[in-house]
This record gives sequence, C-alpha cells and structure tokens, in this order.
Amino acid sequence: MVRASATARLLIIGQAPGTKVHATGIPFNDPSGDRLRQWLEMDRDHFYDAGQVAIMPMGFCYPGKGKSGDLPPRPECAPTWHQALLAQMPAIELVLLVGRYAQDQYLDDKRSLTERVQAFADYGPRYFPLPHPSPRNQLWLRRNPWFDAQVLPALRARLALLR
Repeated sequence: MVRASATARLLIIGQAPGTKVHATGIPFNDPSGDRLRQWLEMDRDHFYDAGQVAIMPMGFCYPGKGKSGDLPPRPECAPTWHQALLAQMPAIELVLLVGRYAQDQYLDDKRSLTERVQAFADYGPRYFPLPHPSPRNQLWLRRNPWFDAQVLPALRARLALLR
C-alpha cells in the first residue's frame, strides 16, 4: 500500500486501505481515489508514478468495518514506520494530508478538519490538509462549497509548481 521513491516530490498521506485497495494492493484504487485524482487533475499514470508521487497510509492494513464505515487506522503503524519511510524520500516538497487521521498526526493544533482545510494556507508550503475523498463525505462537500471554489484551485496551483 506504500509507493515511494527518492525522487518523488509529492507525498499523499491517507487513512488506511479499504477493502478494494486491500484486495488489489493498489492505493486509492477505489471511488475515493477517483475523486482524489479528480481534485488533483491527475491521471492514473501520473498518480501511480512513484518517481513523482509517493503514497503512504496512516495504517498499513484494512482496519475492519465499523458502524458508519471503516474503523480508524491501527495506531501503531504511523509511529512505527513513517519516519523511516520519510527518510527514504528526501525530495518531498508537498505533503497532502488526506483526512483527519493524517492531519492529527502531522499538524500540531486542535482545529477541526473543516477548520484546517479552510485554513490550508496556514500549513504551507509543506503541508496541505484535505478532507477524505470518500463518497461518504458527499454531505461535507455540499455543506462546504468553498472547498471547490477556493481550496481546489489553490491546491492545483501548488501542484503545478511541482511539475
């Protein structure tokens, strides 16, 4: 579920693999990934080119099903593996923190996910917080039209600097 290289300049830190991703071994190989690639305006070839885009989850295995979706990522994965993996990716310039679990791990504040995404510029140039692109977040996207109007254009402009 990890894709990394010493030359990648973009790192996407997501939650944990869902059932389809767990079965295929390909990160974001599901509707969440389709939406994320749409947000990034990135085709599959570019997205899965580990020389350009690194992908690292908060949890490295499917955590199981909960009442309203997948369970949280296992808590030992990120503290055990992230620093060693990051050391192998010296060219990373931008880290997309996809969802609350990644944001809680890397952003040292008490803001909510919505507050963080709205204040994305506060975390630059290294970090860019995003909501999880899951189809389950449809209501969040409808309630926060500023995301499409303001955040996505800024994200795309930041990504253009990496190309």
